[in-house]
Amino acid sequence: MKPDSLTINILDKEYRVACPEAEKDSLLASASLLNKRLQEIKSKGAVLGTERIAIMAALNLSHEMLNGKAIEQQHSDLNTRIDSLSDKIDTTIRQFELI
Repeated sequence: MKPDSLTINILDKEYRVACPEAEKDSLLASASLLNKRLQEIKSKGAVLGTERIAIMAALNLSHEMLNGKAIEQQHSDLNTRIDSLSDKIDTTIRQFELI
């Protein structure tokens, strides 16, 4: 199955990209988020040049993604500890019920 092409706009430029039909909404949302971040950086005026703006946006998005994964891992670790403690409590309660 050949992917369809989709036109996205980033920093007032059009790009045609290949994209399976099932992923079009996700790609459009991704392009919209990227464009928003690029526009924010550009409007601050602190970074000059499209390439530098793109690198700063990519760096910021990557940082947010990795930070989110770290938080997700911390939650997973905490849930594992809670499950372990819950099992110990259940075991202790069953032992007292047998007495």
